[in-house]
Amino acid sequence: MKITKVLFPADFSEGSLYAFPYAIDMVKTHNAELHLVHVIYDVVVATGLHVPHTSLDTLNRELEATAAKQLESFGLDQRKGLSGVKTAVLRGVPYEELLKYANEQGIDLIVIGTHGRKGLDRVFFGSTAERIVRNAACPVLTVRKPGE
Repeated sequence: MKITKVLFPADFSEGSLYAFPYAIDMVKTHNAELHLVHVIYDVVVATGLHVPHTSLDTLNRELEATAAKQLESFGLDQRKGLSGVKTAVLRGVPYEELLKYANEQGIDLIVIGTHGRKGLDRVFFGSTAERIVRNAACPVLTVRKPGE
């Protein structure tokens, strides 16, 4: 199996920080390109509601700018010396946008942290990692933080 592109969805959580070294290891081992992607959950897209409001557009632009800054500094120490790091901030339903990105970019492996949500959290928020595992066209490595 040839791995040339690794996708790491970064949600800036502890689970994401814990999983990141696994992605770095895969990138270094296979001399692959790293794709760091953050998806801003777009309630309008997810619910189908349309709220025409200019402040919503301003808020979205600010969220995207903040996420881009966070993504640029995410795991910076761990990815020193890596060439071919690509970053992207997307907006929509996270698992849908990540799967679309993976297909469009020809991603060979997705490395994603899990939250270990249970009960009502799982019912309300679902599991992005689970949906990616079920629907990805490429292999997916899930990493759970110990104790979750």
